[in-house]
Amino acid sequence: MSVFGEFCDLMDQYGASGIPFIFAVDYKCLKPLIWKAGEVPPDVSYNFGGFSNCSDDDNTGMAAAGFLKHPLSFECYEKSFSLVKKNIGRGESFLVNLSAPTPVETELSFPEIFARSRARYRFRLADEFVCFSPETFVKIRDGIIATNPMKGTIDAGMPGAAQLVLDNPKEAAEHATIVDLLRNDLSRVAEKVWVERYRYLDTIRTSDKTLLQVSSEIQGVLRSELRRSFGTVLSEMLPAGSVTGAPKVRTCQIIEEAEGYERGYYTGVMGYFDGECFDSAVMIRFIERGASGLIFKSGGGITANSDARSEYLELIDKVYLPIPASPAES
Repeated sequence: MSVFGEFCDLMDQYGASGIPFIFAVDYKCLKPLIWKAGEVPPDVSYNFGGFSNCSDDDNTGMAAAGFLKHPLSFECYEKSFSLVKKNIGRGESFLVNLSAPTPVETELSFPEIFARSRARYRFRLADEFVCFSPETFVKIRDGIIATNPMKGTIDAGMPGAAQLVLDNPKEAAEHATIVDLLRNDLSRVAEKVWVERYRYLDTIRTSDKTLLQVSSEIQGVLRSELRRSFGTVLSEMLPAGSVTGAPKVRTCQIIEEAEGYERGYYTGVMGYFDGECFDSAVMIRFIERGASGLIFKSGGGITANSDARSEYLELIDKVYLPIPASPAES
């Protein structure tokens, strides 16, 4: 049995026994991590919607966090973008989530970034990486399974930003594709699937701007034999559709060719089971310690109607610390 298979079996066992646990699994499912809630190592921090192994620090009065980003050149990004568009043009994919690494600088340590970030899902693995994700992957409670894919981002400071992103044909088509993909993924484990909310807006405040993010909520009635089989459910749904594309298998092959770097835990999944509720997030908004410094990994969906310059700017916009510039904005 593979390492991921053993991980899924253990998750199923913990779920069946009602044992709370914390987990993280990388994009390629090669290095999954799972701990009973009371046995998490001291150099691992998590806060998933208040389910946490550390108290929230009072950061009132702290100075704004310094943060510099050094994006790859547009010319470099355009090469990967063109390869993706060529495959879309040949009908190999309808939507490809193309990501890239951005070197960043900050005086904050990973524990400080974790403590000061404002995001629903936060996770730190020692001095390897820190993640502050706004995107729910799978949530299971009382036999109902839900997922909240995010597709569509805009600078809230733009005039009419909310209507602009909702009316944009490219963004609308991309979002519809992902919602359809996640509906299909949920149908692998659920008897009935429906869209509970379609294209609603979330607000994300960062140190230098406010972003609007478009999400949808899809729900289903989990098959009765899977109500506590969380590992089996994950194995059917990974990798996450919102950070891959459609059709998923061929799109993942295109991603491997176009990106030219290892995602690692970025775009993997992290989460918890508290004995009653299972909740998880896609590991986006992610900083990793590389050999030569900090790397922020980010990306966006490419469709037949995508413009290279706009996608490049969106990728850069997603490189941020979710730390409001002042306590009043938190």
